[in-house]
Amino acid sequence: MPEPPAAASPRRDPTAADTTSLVALGREEPPPIPAPVFQEPVYPSLPNGYAPDEPA
Repeated sequence: MPEPPAAASPRRDPTAADTTSLVALGREEPPPIPAPVFQEPVYPSLPNGYAPDEPA
């Protein structure tokens, strides 16, 4: 039976940090939140066949 892997030790490099930690410390700006992607539905079964690029 193989030996279990050794537990990883915490980082000792004081300059190593993730973005969340840097934002909490005030050293980095938070990353921008991407805009949600929304796709207009197409309803070909309607009487006029509404498509998203046509004016409402």
